Amino acid sequence: MKLMTIATTLGAFGLGTAVTLSMLPVKAPPPVVEITVEEYQPRWTLPGGTPEEQYVLAELQEHTKITDRNALATILGNIKQESKFIPNICEGGARVPYESCHRGGYGLIQWTSVNRYDNLGRFCKSYGCDPSSLEGQTRYMINESTFQKYLPEFEGRGMTVSQYMVPAYYWLGWGIKGSRETYAYEYTKKLVLS
Repeated sequence: MKLMTIATTLGAFGLGTAVTLSMLPVKAPPPVVEITVEEYQPRWTLPGGTPEEQYVLAELQEHTKITDRNALATILGNIKQESKFIPNICEGGARVPYESCHRGGYGLIQWTSVNRYDNLGRFCKSYGCDPSSLEGQTRYMINESTFQKYLPEFEGRGMTVSQYMVPAYYWLGWGIKGSRETYAYEYTKKLVLS
């Protein structure tokens, strides 16, 4: 009987405590604070590079999946060989607007064939960019079907500059190799991952 009394007493106490606790004012939980977490994406930078070099480097990383230093250096080295990053340069060195280059290559990568040259103009007309500008040409270069065809070769392959020169050749179709590979190796020493 005493066990029952103790159990009954404890039960009554527990019920009384539960009733008392349920009558206490309940505080609302604090408001939920949303925190946006962005995954850190390291990027290659070119300290001391020209604004044009830095722009092209940034755009390549922003609009492609190229993360390999040698791949980026190869592309930069080829652009330096073709145009020295001067967008309004006509083959032979004349600095003219897009419409005034009537023979040879034009622009960053010296678009030479009639189709590639004309497509630069069509692209910029369709997308509201200037075919004589660094911005317009970089945008076209990244979206051009020929570059897109060889882009997977530059994305995540982990090759040497010499090996990347093979898809670069097919992308650009250069006639004279010149110093492009030397420039590319120079860029590998200047690029910094940050």
